[in-house]
Amino acid sequence: MIKLVVFCGLLSLVVGSELTFELPDSANQCFHEVINIGEKCTVEFQVVTGGQYDVDMLVEAPNKQIIYKVAKKQYDSFTFDANQRGVYTVCFSNEFSSFSHKLVYLDFQVGDKPSLYPDMGEDSPTLTQMETSAVGVYTALRDMVDHQTHHRLREAQSRKRAEEINKRIQWYSLGEAIVILVVMISQVLTLRSFFQEKKIITSFTST
Repeated sequence: MIKLVVFCGLLSLVVGSELTFELPDSANQCFHEVINIGEKCTVEFQVVTGGQYDVDMLVEAPNKQIIYKVAKKQYDSFTFDANQRGVYTVCFSNEFSSFSHKLVYLDFQVGDKPSLYPDMGEDSPTLTQMETSAVGVYTALRDMVDHQTHHRLREAQSRKRAEEINKRIQWYSLGEAIVILVVMISQVLTLRSFFQEKKIITSFTST
């Protein structure tokens, strides 16, 4: 029972650094994390909806040195080892867009993913068959969570694009219906003018 609680706690730590946020047009959004020397860090992001599905991103060290920077990317992943202790900053920019809001997914992992048995290691020969099976299940679930996250992001992105296409088709259909209605009315009026008898009424005024 205790191992099950530890397992659930470790699994929650794996996904604890994931978030989705809205990035308004012409705006910046930054996230900060205190990182120790030698810790391995991974920054992964993906633009889910908005505009051309692109943002600018940079990673800044505690000494204000930019260690990574990309421009107008939809998806990217960057892994680095911290060479100094302090507050590292990850910033996203949408300043190049004047009217498109963006929805951005961010996964900021600090340190290696926790082991189910940190004292022995997942490949230790002292693990029993049940413990080895538990490690396999833990690893499979950890990978499954990552795959599900990316599948949800792709599904949300595809759904948003489908909604935008559907909206455009609706407006196009409405415009097409209006044009057809105008053409139909103009044709009816034109045909009526061909068959309408013109009467000349002459008025005589007697004085």
